[in-house]
Amino acid sequence: MSRFGVLQFGLLTALLASGYGVMFTVLDDFRDEYGIAASWLGTIVGIGFLASFVAQVFLAPFADRGHARRLVLLGMAMNVAGLVIMAFGEVLIVLLAGRLISGIGIGMTVPAVRRIVVVADPDNVGNNMGTLLAADVAGFATGPVISALLVPEFGIPAPFLTIAGLTILCFPIALRVRIDESAIDTGRRSQLAFDLLRIRGIVAGVMMGAALYLMIGTFDALWAIVLDDLDATEFVANVGITIFALPLVFLGPFGGRLAQRVGPFRLGPLGLALGAVFMFLYGVMPTAYAMLAVGVVHALFDGVTASSTGVAVAMTAPRERQAAAQGLVGAAETLSGGATAVLAGVLYDVGGRTLAYTTCSVIMIALAVGAYLLAGEHRARRPKTPVAAPTEPAVTGHA
Repeated sequence: MSRFGVLQFGLLTALLASGYGVMFTVLDDFRDEYGIAASWLGTIVGIGFLASFVAQVFLAPFADRGHARRLVLLGMAMNVAGLVIMAFGEVLIVLLAGRLISGIGIGMTVPAVRRIVVVADPDNVGNNMGTLLAADVAGFATGPVISALLVPEFGIPAPFLTIAGLTILCFPIALRVRIDESAIDTGRRSQLAFDLLRIRGIVAGVMMGAALYLMIGTFDALWAIVLDDLDATEFVANVGITIFALPLVFLGPFGGRLAQRVGPFRLGPLGLALGAVFMFLYGVMPTAYAMLAVGVVHALFDGVTASSTGVAVAMTAPRERQAAAQGLVGAAETLSGGATAVLAGVLYDVGGRTLAYTTCSVIMIALAVGAYLLAGEHRARRPKTPVAAPTEPAVTGHA
């Protein structure tokens, strides 16, 4: 696949993520304009993550059976439908339905896109996975900007309809770009991907992904609240989120190439251990500006190391099981991030930010060390292509 093709799929990834970004910024509008109770706003967000988790576990493996293009097209269509429903929904049940449909669509599309990119150009898996990560972060960060520009002038439906329209314009990408469907999973396996957990490198990659999203979930849930409690201005809080996102956008491809060069099971756990140190520091910094300074350094390190998870899974999974493997780690990330966002809020209420950030830090270090040790021989392996078959026996079953 050409560099242009990867960028096209990166654009699609960014649009999928931007819908999430818009969602988070209009929750207060749902409450004020539609009278949705605050207790239900979290459910609207959460049902999308749950739907994405289910889709990545149950539907992503079909991309490995010769249906990658179909999954991308169907997932895009479902995401568009979900966005349109949310644009015109003014009652809770309709908004929940829109988020559910959109979450399923995104959960179908993302692992299939990753499979397409990995299989098409295995020699540049690091750069390409880093590009997709950068696109995902850029899309999520762009969502709030779209909302800020459109909602005051055109109302709540505007950002959802805009992203839906742009996604429709991307359909020719999935229709015309050449997709390699030659590496097909023909084994008599369960439709699920859990048999891949017999491969130690996959388990290590899942642990890395869970640790990364443990950090992201804690950061997202607490950043604005903590800064507000420290009497920081809203500008400082928003700048902090932007500063955290930008290095991931610009350094993602470089980080992916570095992970491929030195080994993702070396770079990834190192980056997570450093991230754990920064998370601990957030809990003890005396002022908002001190937290912001830590955030700048933290973001730079994450920009270089965060691509390691996707590269690790791409390098370790069998070539014909790429979508299943990417869906598995994506499901773990989604579950970890969603659960952590809830847990972080509880810990903050119970014991303050030091307890919340320290708990996150300790668990991150445990997962990073576990991933490094579990990777075993994969730590030294830096192949140009994904392995041709599982390095350990897989559990087989009837399809």
